[in-house]
Order: sequence, then C-alpha cells, then structure tokens
Amino acid sequence: MDNPVVIRVAEVAQSVGVATLRFNFRGVGTSSGKHGGGEAEQEDVRAALDALAERLPEASSIGLAGYSFGALVATRVAAATDLPALALVAPPLGMYDPDFLTQVPGPTLLVTGSRDQYCPVEALGRLGQRLGATVEVIEGAEHFFFGKLFPLGEAVERWLRRWAV
Repeated sequence: MDNPVVIRVAEVAQSVGVATLRFNFRGVGTSSGKHGGGEAEQEDVRAALDALAERLPEASSIGLAGYSFGALVATRVAAATDLPALALVAPPLGMYDPDFLTQVPGPTLLVTGSRDQYCPVEALGRLGQRLGATVEVIEGAEHFFFGKLFPLGEAVERWLRRWAV
C-alpha cells in the first residue's frame, strides 16, 4: 500500500472525488498472515471491498484497481463479482494468462509501460481487445514507472473521469 504506483493511483482518484482504500495483502509489511499465492489474497480484496462499502453511501459505485501482483488478484476477484469498474496497472501478463477473465461488467483500464519487463505491451493489447477495455501505454516506463508516475496518473485520471465523475 506504500508503493509509489499505488499511492499515485490513489492520489489521482482522490483528486477527482473518488474515495479510496489502500491496504496490504496478508503477510506484507506489518499485516498478519502468510502470503497465499494469490488465492488467499482474494479474500483480502473482498474484505476490503466490503469494508469500503460499509463506509460509503448506499448508492455508491465501487471499482477496483490493482498494480502488478495486485492486478493479478484483482482480475480473479473481478471475474467472480459484478464490480462496475476495474483498473489494472502493469498486470504481470508475462507470468500468467488471465484467460478466465472473459468479460467485465463495466469500464476497464489496462495500463503498462512500453518497457515493462513483466507486462508485455502486445499481451496487454490482446487482453484489452478481448475485454473491450481502454489500453494505455506509458512511453518509456518500465514496471515500476520510475520517472513516469505523472503520465501514469494522467492515464488513470482520464479513465476515472469517464466513469466516476
């Protein structure tokens, strides 16, 4: 939750009036528990979504954003729920194929850097085409978006303004 990419996405969301909740998966930082290989972490996401829903007005829409491993977990949660929006930042498509994610109920953003070693641009493009998603490629950025957090934020903001505002 203290990763610069995660912080930037949350800052941008807050700047356009979207409530955010950042959290660590089990076993990360000072969180209790052990890493669950992506399966147990889905429970963490569902619990976070429930906690956020309890604190927001009843008619609020809740979307889900995930970065890297968090994007992998977010795809699994999104495939089993009816979230109105999904943002995946640098999903590690070079390490897994989310073929189980065949549709999403609402607007979806897929964003990566042109030099991302874990998220090949071509794989992201294929996923975006399959889902009818918005695909953004940040020129010159690698997986950690060093020196490219501002363009990442711009891409997220453009997408957020289409569904959240």
